[in-house]
Amino acid sequence: MTDPNAIQPSELDQLPDRDPEETAEWQASLDAVATAAGPHRAAYLMRRTLERAEGAGLALPKLLETDYVNSIPTAAEPAVPGDEAMEQRITAWNRWNAAAMVTRGSKYGVGGHIATFASAAWLYETGFNHFFKGKEADGSGDQLYIQGHASPGIYARAFLDGRLNEEQLDNFRRESGGNGLPSYPHPRRLPWLWEFPTVSMGLGPLSAIYQARFNRYLTNRGIKDTSASHVWAFLGDGEMDEPESTAALALAAREELDNLTFVINCNLQRLDGPVRANFKIVQELEAQFRGAGWNVIKTLWGTAWDELFQLDTTGALVRRLRQVPDAQIQTYQTRDAAYIRQDFFGADPALAEMAKLLSDDKILECFHLSRGGHEARKVYAAYKAAVEHKGAPTVILAQTVKGHTLGEGFASKNANHQMKKLSVDEFKNMRDLLGLPIKDSDFVDGVVPYGHPGADSPEVRYLQERRAALGGPAPARRVHPVAPLPAPAEKAFASFDKGSGSQNVATTMAFVRLVKDLVRDKETGKRWVPIVPDEARTFGMESLFPSLGIYSPKGQTYEPVDRDQLMYYKEAKNGQILNEGITEAGSMADFIAASTSYATHGETMIPFYIFYSMFGWQRTADQMWQLGDQLGRGFLVGATAGRTTLTGEGLQHADGHSPVIAATNPAALTYDPAFAYEVAAIVKEGLRRMYGEAAPGEDQNVFYYLTVYNEPLPQPAKPSVDGIDEGIVKGLYRFNTAESAGITPPANAPRIQLLGSGTAIHWALKAQQLLAEEWGVAADVWSATSWSELRRDALEADEAGLRGEERMPFVRQALQGAEGPVLAVSDYMRQVPDQIAQWVEQDWSSLGADGFGLSDTREAARRHFGVDAESIVVAALAQLAGRGEVKATAVKEARAKYGL
Repeated sequence: MTDPNAIQPSELDQLPDRDPEETAEWQASLDAVATAAGPHRAAYLMRRTLERAEGAGLALPKLLETDYVNSIPTAAEPAVPGDEAMEQRITAWNRWNAAAMVTRGSKYGVGGHIATFASAAWLYETGFNHFFKGKEADGSGDQLYIQGHASPGIYARAFLDGRLNEEQLDNFRRESGGNGLPSYPHPRRLPWLWEFPTVSMGLGPLSAIYQARFNRYLTNRGIKDTSASHVWAFLGDGEMDEPESTAALALAAREELDNLTFVINCNLQRLDGPVRANFKIVQELEAQFRGAGWNVIKTLWGTAWDELFQLDTTGALVRRLRQVPDAQIQTYQTRDAAYIRQDFFGADPALAEMAKLLSDDKILECFHLSRGGHEARKVYAAYKAAVEHKGAPTVILAQTVKGHTLGEGFASKNANHQMKKLSVDEFKNMRDLLGLPIKDSDFVDGVVPYGHPGADSPEVRYLQERRAALGGPAPARRVHPVAPLPAPAEKAFASFDKGSGSQNVATTMAFVRLVKDLVRDKETGKRWVPIVPDEARTFGMESLFPSLGIYSPKGQTYEPVDRDQLMYYKEAKNGQILNEGITEAGSMADFIAASTSYATHGETMIPFYIFYSMFGWQRTADQMWQLGDQLGRGFLVGATAGRTTLTGEGLQHADGHSPVIAATNPAALTYDPAFAYEVAAIVKEGLRRMYGEAAPGEDQNVFYYLTVYNEPLPQPAKPSVDGIDEGIVKGLYRFNTAESAGITPPANAPRIQLLGSGTAIHWALKAQQLLAEEWGVAADVWSATSWSELRRDALEADEAGLRGEERMPFVRQALQGAEGPVLAVSDYMRQVPDQIAQWVEQDWSSLGADGFGLSDTREAARRHFGVDAESIVVAALAQLAGRGEVKATAVKEARAKYGL
């Protein structure tokens, strides 16, 4: 007979039970506790048992969610070193000036955010006073990713510290006069203060993870010891909805990035209302981060709650806190004690009895004001635990009230994110609450004054002493005086000038071959950072695996399956390649960290990130803007470029527009080289401009975008043409004329100028032959290496003209005297070449691959889009016929002849 108490086989548990009797005893004990003390006591014991098991290192699934209470009990909180009363006064001044700055600016209609810093003030102040290391500290100091909407509070602290003045505060969000402050953390706008742009939601957390990872990369490769640096990312709970915010959590845990701390300000509100109205965002985030392998610290309740938790002998309070949804907690913050007694405490008899012991003032103190994120002691305990935790990154979930200390009109109101000012009376109430020595007479004509205790006041001296002890001001960006990198040997570039002869070589392979030579350079080779999102073999980069190694903090703990092959998969702790897997966003975050290492760490690195051209700018263009804002330098390489070269991939994979998107970015220098020697010349110039001796007035804080192709074709030798190198860099040069191409056109033959970029130049060269041999037309072929650089130069010439200076755009100079009309063609939409049309004096026409991509052979795709050689011929004849230089019937004859 089967024992009814024995453990029965389960479909969900394939592990055999070696001792069913012992298992039954454990289960019976749990049942007994649940019967005698209630299910909540049983659940409590189970959680504590799991925590003990985890602490003992037992291989158990992690506990993903804990009670809605602080992770660090009050009794375990360390004392805050320093003068808490002094720090309270400093924070009060910063709260005041942050609100004053935005309110004073509201008369100009420029906006600003008050409520975010009001909720997060202690999260920042505790860090600035005790944790955030400055640039003079060991290593490179800490890296701070400040929440964008909290910028007024950071400016207010810099004002108190003497780094900003009143005029600058009054020019918050008004930069055009030259002495203003940008709305958010923008390094390009305020490069001595801000290091990292963060206000594009989700990019801050993603970048912080890869910055922490890149710090380890530098250490493991022996470039710089960054072990003393810590990365802090300040985020909003609403921001965590962005997919980028959580995209790399597993990477951070997998690589044990204990040099990283996320601080999520859980004020339970986003821009228009609650983050999780019917749920609990803190609990959701806790489970998400724990599941990813992070250390989680919850800092939810202030010390006023200690009395309530001590009275909770039945667990009713903890149960109720877990039940109440976030939107209701937000409501409690705005309602009177009677409402809270009825709605919160009245939901459980045990809580109703507890409420009888509490005064109305006590209830309001707890539910209106007392949050863990508003108390220095709570925040200090969390930060200290975070920096001391080893083996995993830490996230601190700090609960706050949005609009805290700003008054009843702001605190917890759904609209407070859009509220830009306080009234004079509200400021006076705030002054009284904060205890600031600001007189009513200081409000002149209803204008709120800035407050400052004086440059030699105890508050300012204390603030500066604390920062000096931590290594100087923060946040701060500093470009260390680093000598320009020496130029690589000319041989690496010159080897492409002779061409490939009869060998077919794609420009993608030409770029990879060039990099292989450059990484061998004794002076600069180690500074190259190859980045690829799991497509190295597609781009022919697998030959770099054994020589450079793929970076892994674990090294290679396995025997690779291709160990017997010459180009085997080699991982190494000091590996140079960052092979990120299938994540364009992560790869871009890598690139940003590496490209700004010259400022962050004083170590110049040369990143190149090679990717499918379609997905780089289509998926991650926002990060390219972040890169430009952060003043990054390096090479982005859009491989398998063009709409017709990636055969068989179809509608979504065919890139016909990345140069259009790239052209919108002022920091991007976009090139579409046709030949290997052009690739070499552009990279050589990029190394000089970004890393070498800059020319007077030249902005080094740019990055290069090169489109390269997977179409193997013979690479020609570099023509012996005067000014060819200048033309390659500036964007246009004449590759050949009809005569230099060996074509003998008839006397007085009509002439046309064919401009081609990238792989399209090969169709133009074929069209050049067809025009001469079959239609008696002479065509000169030009290589347009950069349509956007030609446009940039022309725009600058226009601006010079408005200033009364005479300057001719380079494109007009280059084409000056060229006979006949101009026909431009590329493997992109016509908008790409058309961006220079207004500066071309000759008659202009263009061809391009507009529309969606399609799956077919290259030849069929080019015929479909009307960009193949025959289509170019017909378009050229049509242009010439419109000018009366060929018979109109020639166009019809050509269409019939070529089957168009």
